This record gives sequence, structure tokens and C-alpha cells, in this order.
Amino acid sequence: MSEPAAPVPESVDLDAERQGSGIDAVLDQLDTELVGLVPVKTRIREIASLLLIDRLRRKLELSAASPTLHMCFTGNPGTGKTTVAQRMADILHRLEYVRVGHVVSVTRDDLVGQYIGHTAPKTKEVIKKAMGGVLFIDEAYYLYRPENERDYGQESIEILLQVMENHRDDLVVILAGYKDRMDKFFQSNPGMRSRIAHHIDFPDYESQELLHIGKLMLAEQNYQFTSEAESVFAEYIERRRQQPHFANARSIRNALDRARFRQAGRLCQQGGQLSRQSLVTIEAQDIRSSRVFD
Repeated sequence: MSEPAAPVPESVDLDAERQGSGIDAVLDQLDTELVGLVPVKTRIREIASLLLIDRLRRKLELSAASPTLHMCFTGNPGTGKTTVAQRMADILHRLEYVRVGHVVSVTRDDLVGQYIGHTAPKTKEVIKKAMGGVLFIDEAYYLYRPENERDYGQESIEILLQVMENHRDDLVVILAGYKDRMDKFFQSNPGMRSRIAHHIDFPDYESQELLHIGKLMLAEQNYQFTSEAESVFAEYIERRRQQPHFANARSIRNALDRARFRQAGRLCQQGGQLSRQSLVTIEAQDIRSSRVFD
């Protein structure tokens, strides 16, 4: 005879479940990794809370459909979308909504083929790699090109739609890109919109936030600004934000890389004994030499 099933408990310990899952550590890591973005972080905490409560409900056998977890992240480049996707995968894994918790990041070129019969195998291979985790599709609107009747992107979309519906217990898809283009994409693909449960918009960073991000990036690499260099970099940020193709934190990282090149050139030209302080310090001239000040 089989043993009787264990009785369903009358209550569950939320604090113990939360501590055991370790999701607070992931949320704290997100706070440390990303400056600002309060609305985004709030939404991620809300989603984490929903998943935690859903997990507790299942332990008490309170029937409910598994929440739909496919997402859309919209915003300009360099606003932290990829980082948030990685932390979201960590949360999903810790709460046992996905088996592995890895992130597979792709673009159109990884999914769409160049000739008949090429797209389906490419898309299915990517999906196979992503199973058990998160499939992050950057600039997802490029999958749909109605102006080209010989384009194979629609075939990839149809495969994704099937997987998002039939395997949502083992794969979470996150679409990402500019908000206006994603809106047009969803208008042309209502089936995709209906499968996306969470739309999260990533705002651009403010100038002071970008300065703080820059200082953190330097500290990670054992560099620092002089007080004058910090002021000049603040001016750099204001000027750069007004120029085309500004990419938030990504542009800040590129600017600091160039400042390090200029510092290295300056020190090599200087020659002689170099102190530890000189090796870690970015001077105002290392910033001011940028073409942004022309």
C-alpha cells in the first residue's frame, strides 16, 4: 500500500521562504550595480514579490495558473536593460521558475536565416540553448520587416510565439529596444503583445547620476578623478548628452576608456619615476582633450 499523502499545511513562513530563496541578495546586488532607475527597481521587486507569494500559494495547494513572465524592456542604450535581465534570471532561478537561470542574449542575426529553410533551424537552436533560463532579444523589432516580402523574420516570430505559449514554464523571453519601435512592433504583431505580461520602461540617466556612474566605473578599475577633473567631466557629460548617439552609461564607459588612453600617453611622455598616485589619477587635461570640447 502506498503511504498517505502528507497533509497540506495551514500556513507558511514568508520570512523563512524569502531568506531561503536568497532573492534579497539579488535585489541588493541590483541596487549596487545600477545607479538610480527607481521605477525599474520597484517593478522588479514587485515581480519578485509576486513570484514569491505564488510559490507559497502552491505549497498550500491554492490552485492558480502560473504567472506569465515574458517581458519587454524599453529604453535607450546604456540604461541597464541587460543587467536587469541577468538579475531577473537569477530571481527566476532562485524561486524555481526556471531550471538553470542563464541568459542567452541574441539579435535578429542569431535568429533569422538568409535563405529558405535556414531560419527555423537557427531559431530553434537558439531556443534550445536558452531553455531553462531567459532568452533576451535585443532590438526585437528588427525581426519584423514588412517592407521586404522575401524576409524570413516572420517565420522566427511564429516559432517564438509557439514556444512562449507552450514552454512558458521553462523559458522566459525578454524583448528589448527603443520604446517607439517596440510599440510599432507590437501593433504589427498582436500575438506577441498578448504574450508579454510585463512592460518596463528604462528612463535615461540624469547628469548627476551619470557622473556618479563614471566615478564608480573608475573606482572599479582603481582610478580616480582629481577635483578639477571631476568638474570637467561633469561639463563633458552635459555637452555629450546634447550630441547624437548618446548611449547613457555606455557612452560614459567609452569616455573614461579614452581618458585612460590620454592619461597613459601623458605619463609615458612624462617618463621617470611614477608614483602610485600618478598611476591612479585622471587629470582634467585627460578629459579636456576630448573632441566634445572642440
